[in-house]
Amino acid sequence: MNPARLVHVGSAVVDYVYRIDALPTPGEDKIADAYAQVIGGGFNMMAAAARTGMKVLFGGQHGTGPVGDFLRRALAAEGIDILTPQAPDRDTGNCVVLVTADAERTFVSIAGAEGFLTPASLAPVMPGAGDWVFTSGYTLTYPDSREVLADWIAALPAGIIFALDPTSVVAGIPCDLLARVLKRTDWLSCNAYEAGVIAGQGTVEETAARLLSEHCPNAAGIVIRQGERGCFLRLANGNAWHVPAFAVDAVDTNGAGDTHVGAFVCALSRGADPLEAARYANAAAAISVTRHGGSSAPTHAEIEIFLNGAVAPASAGTRNEKANA
Repeated sequence: MNPARLVHVGSAVVDYVYRIDALPTPGEDKIADAYAQVIGGGFNMMAAAARTGMKVLFGGQHGTGPVGDFLRRALAAEGIDILTPQAPDRDTGNCVVLVTADAERTFVSIAGAEGFLTPASLAPVMPGAGDWVFTSGYTLTYPDSREVLADWIAALPAGIIFALDPTSVVAGIPCDLLARVLKRTDWLSCNAYEAGVIAGQGTVEETAARLLSEHCPNAAGIVIRQGERGCFLRLANGNAWHVPAFAVDAVDTNGAGDTHVGAFVCALSRGADPLEAARYANAAAAISVTRHGGSSAPTHAEIEIFLNGAVAPASAGTRNEKANA
């Protein structure tokens, strides 16, 4: 369906997911209702892009050991090719995910091979003209990876489209390094909290305008994901839209933001206009939160059925999923 390629140079880890009624208080024991071992981190974004029709290549780091083996099997199952050799001296990192009854999620992570980069590590990753390159804020926070990755991103040739999701760790990215990466960014997708960390507090319209004028001067556009309110899209030409969410019954919001970004990038890459791509991404995220697990992105066919069905956009104040968190 789609000749464009996505080259993902972020991190992918293994999630240990525990479903509980509420977060424990300090010193409290808690018995989980369910447990699953799944692939998380950047895998969720890659899976969303692959399932909606994009050829995906993984250019991140992956380790030697049982966690890395689990990751590589999952990538293979999605048809995602790996560009880089496995790190010989450490395993892939992992994350403990606590999902509570209100569908919110809490993370505790530890970095593995994905936290260590050298120029030689990225040497096999050679995107070409027309390719999309993506990374998230996690790899830009690790002290042993961030400088190398930022230099590599800044040196990307013209004709390669770079997309960034700063993620909730954005405050931990050194300001000068983040500024270099944002200057090269063609599309920024973030939630409202992350937008505020970068550009300061204000209305979503004000924040988006500052993101473009002061932080992403070369970007084509900005997406600010707003959970139950959908997302806000602003283009470099000044056009802007509030794109409503879809009302669904959420069971798990883990990976919804990754799904939104992956579906948005894929839609843009096959020629959709940005407003159409944002609505498509809202639908993908809405479907994903009705399923358990972080890698719950729908296929292109499932999104088309959803959009063609009798599903009305959520109005302001409607309680629905935090679909684009």
